[in-house]
Amino acid sequence: MRLVTYRAHVEAEARLGALVDDLVLDLAAFGAVVGVPFPSTMLEFIDLGPQAVAIATKLISDAEGMFPLGTAIPASNVILLAPIPRPRKNIFGIGLNYTEHVAESAKSLDTSADLPRQPVIFSKPPTTVIAPGEPIRHNAEITQQLDWEVELAAVIGKTAKGVSREEALAYVFGYTVCIDMSARDCRRAGQWIYSKGQDSYAPMGPCIVTADEIPDPQTLDLSLEVNGVSKQASNTAYMLFKVDELVADISKGMTLQPGDIIATGTPAGVGAGRDPQEWLWPGDTIVATVEKIGTLTHPVVKA
Repeated sequence: MRLVTYRAHVEAEARLGALVDDLVLDLAAFGAVVGVPFPSTMLEFIDLGPQAVAIATKLISDAEGMFPLGTAIPASNVILLAPIPRPRKNIFGIGLNYTEHVAESAKSLDTSADLPRQPVIFSKPPTTVIAPGEPIRHNAEITQQLDWEVELAAVIGKTAKGVSREEALAYVFGYTVCIDMSARDCRRAGQWIYSKGQDSYAPMGPCIVTADEIPDPQTLDLSLEVNGVSKQASNTAYMLFKVDELVADISKGMTLQPGDIIATGTPAGVGAGRDPQEWLWPGDTIVATVEKIGTLTHPVVKA
């Protein structure tokens, strides 16, 4: 199932929807008609657990595209928000999680050339999240080195504390696309949160694809273009620490809760790793894609 958070028009409230072909099905409205009380927000739906996905999937399948009047809207007519517009907690970011990105970072960002022995974890505040198509803010008073990173993001579906790698994927609700924006000249004493945690620095969406549709998250192509020019092109198979390892590792010390987001790292091709280095400026456009999930397109604007 492909789930979105949307508005029917600019002044409408945010609602939970399911993408069905070229329609957005309002799950709460649909559920009210068929006698199943689905919630109207993504986080409330995730809280219900995997059984909610199974029930909704069956009901949508049984409807065979004949949805009750007023429950479905053409997808072209809605405004998409980030699937989780405001996460309850900071996003868990993973640094240096692709071999070639480790090498390019060592050349330009003063990080170690040795492959990490454990996941490198940082965080991005909820205020970094923006909707598909919203502008990425370039504040020239703060940064002259705004950089791009396309990433697969995993959304947690059940409380996970000390889970094993073997059982870890059972705790994943689904997957979405995230762009981990980074102001490379804003790192402070080796700490990354100010570099990566500024407003608009986590474009996310366009949907969450539930885990049953992506049983193996290590087979997905991911790519990023700037102004129509390819900058990143790789596959999640090349992660140093796979999704199951990340869930298991983080849950050893920090309880993962429904709705938590893990941005799993970026492949090579970032601006800092290029010769000469390349940075984003107002007027630029980023297009980021993860296979089986979708594409994000974002303009860069002056803050």
